Amino acid sequence: MNLEVEVISKVIIQPSSPTPERLRRYQLSFLDQITPPVYNPLVLFYPEKCDTQESKIEISNQLKQSISNALTYFNPLAGRIRDNLFVDCNDEGIPFVEARVKCQLSEVIKDPVPLELNKLFPFDLYDAGELPLGIQFNIFDCRGIGVGVCISHKLGDALSFFTFVNMWAAIARGEKKLVTPEFVSASLFPPRSITGYNPNIRQTKEKIITKRFVFTASKIEEIRGKYADKTSSENPKRPTRIEALSAFIWSRFVVATKVISRPDTFCAVFHLVNLRTRMDPPLADYSFGNLYSFATTVPSMDSRENCHNLVSQIRDSIRKINVEYVKKVQDGQDHLDYIKEIAERPIRGETSFFSCTSLCRFPLYEADFGWGKPIWVGSAARASTNGVIFLDSASGDGIEAWVNLKEEDMAKFDCDEELLAYIAPKNN
Repeated sequence: MNLEVEVISKVIIQPSSPTPERLRRYQLSFLDQITPPVYNPLVLFYPEKCDTQESKIEISNQLKQSISNALTYFNPLAGRIRDNLFVDCNDEGIPFVEARVKCQLSEVIKDPVPLELNKLFPFDLYDAGELPLGIQFNIFDCRGIGVGVCISHKLGDALSFFTFVNMWAAIARGEKKLVTPEFVSASLFPPRSITGYNPNIRQTKEKIITKRFVFTASKIEEIRGKYADKTSSENPKRPTRIEALSAFIWSRFVVATKVISRPDTFCAVFHLVNLRTRMDPPLADYSFGNLYSFATTVPSMDSRENCHNLVSQIRDSIRKINVEYVKKVQDGQDHLDYIKEIAERPIRGETSFFSCTSLCRFPLYEADFGWGKPIWVGSAARASTNGVIFLDSASGDGIEAWVNLKEEDMAKFDCDEELLAYIAPKNN
């Protein structure tokens, strides 16, 4: 469906109290520096809350005031990013857009089109410059709400995103006991010169399509069973949900793009991994910043067709992201050299990279602004190709896979019979 979105107003919201002078310069970490300048987007949907003009104004004011209060705990989000080195925490504030969406909320949730959801955000998601944060308050004809939030990936990863949104929601509903963020990333991963490496995502001239595929709990269990290690017949080892779905989607991608017929192509599957739990001592979930790395799996020729092997390779590569690995990343140079090598591979020859990001079991559905928790949380269309983002479904037991592929590849992937046998109907 085509969303018609009309911007009603746009204001700049500043922190409710000024940032202390000692906190005015926020240093980016090494991991922040090498992270692409894009926005992490999610839109949270709530049913029929703005049933009168007075309630719309009340909710809008509630959001604005609570954002202003929340920004006093997240000073960098109200500042401006400078030279990929630091944030000037100058309290300039963040844009807050109010928009009218001329359709029913139920229509969007029933049949979401990722590219259309991009209209519910205040920014082009691949044009993250100085502004760290933007919010769009969308009101549907049924008086339902969609809160579109995008935070610059330069400042924080997905868990940082939820740390902000859920604390903002807690302030809005009047919570007094707040868990404040810890800004420790630059002290743990000191900034360094990244001369010779450009963190910008290389844009392709080809059209990229994002589609959403839903896997129910029962189908996920079927896939897990399909890829279980049956070397022990008494107690077969089953892969995790994400290991199984990653292997399954990769296998269908391989078929769609005919990678098997190009044996000289270098293939790699990347999984983003949260480093907080893999440090010594572990960091709290509310530690703010880019505290992630990626596990690299180079599928063997056998695993291009045999996903049992790929599942074990994925598991092994993720297991290697341990305390010793984190120490090497903290040193910086070896990790920088490695990502430079990965970035240069497409220039040197034919490659097929595929990235997997899981937000499953993250606090995706916890943002209660005083109106209850969201009935659905959606992502957006991406401009980067060959990737999948996994989100928990609203039911809590299924998984949504938001897949980005070149248009010609998606046309083949989307009609793959084995894929269609496992996904729920009516996905976009």
